[in-house]
Amino acid sequence: MPKHKGKVFVGMSGGVDSSVSAYLLKEQGYNVTGVHLTCWNEGGCSDKEERDARRVAKKLEIPFYVFDLRKEYIDKVVGYMVDGYKKGITPNPDVMCNKEIKFGAFLNKALEMGADYVATGHYARIKQRHGIYSIYAGKDKNKDQSYFLWTLTQNQLNHTLFPVGGFIKSEVREIARKSDLHVAEKKDSQGVCFVGQITLQEFLGRYLREKKGKVLNTKGEVVGAHPGAHFYTIGQRHGLGIALNEPHYVASTDIEKNTIILAKTDEEDLYRKEVYINGLNLNPDFQPPSDIKIRVRYRQKLESAHIEKANKGARIIFKKPIKFVAPGQSAVFYNNQGKLLGGGIIL
Repeated sequence: MPKHKGKVFVGMSGGVDSSVSAYLLKEQGYNVTGVHLTCWNEGGCSDKEERDARRVAKKLEIPFYVFDLRKEYIDKVVGYMVDGYKKGITPNPDVMCNKEIKFGAFLNKALEMGADYVATGHYARIKQRHGIYSIYAGKDKNKDQSYFLWTLTQNQLNHTLFPVGGFIKSEVREIARKSDLHVAEKKDSQGVCFVGQITLQEFLGRYLREKKGKVLNTKGEVVGAHPGAHFYTIGQRHGLGIALNEPHYVASTDIEKNTIILAKTDEEDLYRKEVYINGLNLNPDFQPPSDIKIRVRYRQKLESAHIEKANKGARIIFKKPIKFVAPGQSAVFYNNQGKLLGGGIIL
């Protein structure tokens, strides 16, 4: 048995990625403890995941805890999300969950209990050079989750491990099969847990009142009605409740006037040439102005752009106009080697 490399608390969601993360770390000689984070449990959505995580921990013969972080989650993630939609922006709850829960409340509690690190099943990599920690895109480009991790600080990265970041998904499942982990074929979870089996609009409807308003096209013509501009986001196509001859997308929303404007895919209203961002978190060795690769929503392809410092934020000029840029979402930028240079919130 190799010498212990340190004590690590692994956030075990009950899925294959975090389960294999725990397995790999134990094989590498870490003193591993499994932890399931209960953040939201409507309809028992967390109970089955906890059972799967506990079963894997038993198989691996590692200690197992459950941290109840429901209060923190409601305050820091659900509240943030609802408040964002109320203001007419599109918040990203996954980014906030990583910042405030997984690498906030969980990391802090783990360190208080004597851990040296926390680990998760994120598809991303951490590298250290000249005393600076940097996040890189995961090896599996289809699963890369670095976009959601741009808020992490040097101190957080100093205590964080991403064991599966150097693997592709099929390799992770194969490790689980060979290790006889029962979650080897378990499907990936989709969407945000607390939304569950209802639509986002139905969920937001618990917190935000309906307020009927007009749906306009880019000519200012009324083409329909909606239950509240705060239920919609830039780039949305489905759930509009309007039958038009060709696909239309939400180009903009106006909370004060309670209107939304729809545009066809080739209309310039869907595109932006530049954006401003605030809440910057930059890699210590990165300084604008600079040419970058940028992503303004998850799974969107990287776009070439130029970034300049502007007051407390930054100005980003795209090489060519890009569509579906939503205020409140994260703008995350990289170099050509997949190194995460920083990120911020789109204004």
